Parts: sequence; structure tokens; C-alpha cells
Amino acid sequence: MCEHRRTAPSKTADDRTSLTAFLDHQRETLARKCAGLDPWQLRTRAVPTSGLTLLGLVRHAVETERSWFRLVLGGERLTSYWPRTAAGEFGEFDVEDADADEAFAAWRTACEDSRSAVKAVNSLDDTVEFRGESISLRYILTHMIEEYARHNGHADLLREALDGATGE
Repeated sequence: MCEHRRTAPSKTADDRTSLTAFLDHQRETLARKCAGLDPWQLRTRAVPTSGLTLLGLVRHAVETERSWFRLVLGGERLTSYWPRTAAGEFGEFDVEDADADEAFAAWRTACEDSRSAVKAVNSLDDTVEFRGESISLRYILTHMIEEYARHNGHADLLREALDGATGE
């Protein structure tokens, strides 16, 4: 269902290579946190004080990848992959009946689309205009690393609560 390999980023690479490698490392970390779990475990709200699930985090990663790389960077008009719930909440976190295989396939596709979008931009300093702001590729990559790192912390706690697995 999900891969669990990780490639360590180079300690001497240029900025673009470093940023894209760190983003891939964070993506691989999320996959690793999900590896070996069945769909029920991926949908389990393992921390009693939180509604987060590993599957919800993967689905959120789909939405985040698509919004930053296709909507913001690429200028595409998009609708959410998982529409908001009837209560107006983000649909990606509503995983009670969610299909784990579909979510991981959508995530892999979103990551590949994002990599292609990055390759199409000449420089980290190139900008796009979005909602009245100039946003550079450098900012988008840095933001995505931060986004994954924060949610990987959540994933670490969820995985530990599910089966005791810890570590990077």
C-alpha cells in the first residue's frame, strides 16, 4: 500500500537539489509511518484528543501537493480531490469510509505531478502571482518541507499509539 524507503539528502548539494531532496525525504517519511498498516489502522483515530488519522494525513498531503504545485505554481483551476463535508470541514480528514488504496494512489500521482511542476520552473527565485502576492518556487518548496515535517510529527505520534512503532 505504501513504500517505506527513504533517501538521505546530500550534505553538499546546491539549493534546488537540497530543497527537492528534503521534500522527497519528508514524503518518504510519511510513507514509512504508514508502512505495514492495514486500512482499518490507517483510518483509526489513535490519539483520543485528536481527530487525526494516518489516512487523513495522506489525503491532506494530496490536497496540499495539488494546491501548492498545481494551483499556485501552475495556475490551474482545481477543485478539492475530497470535497468539504456537509459540516464544511475539510473532506480529506473524513476517512470513516475512505479507500486507502485510492488515497495512496492519488498521493503518488500528486507527488509526481508536483515534481514535474518543479522541473518546469527555471529558478528557485522565479515567482508566480497568487491572490495578490508574489510567491517563489523557493518559498513553495520550503513551505512544503515544513508542512510535511509538522504532519510527520503527528504521524509519528499516531503510529506509536497504534502499534508502538517509533523512530524516524
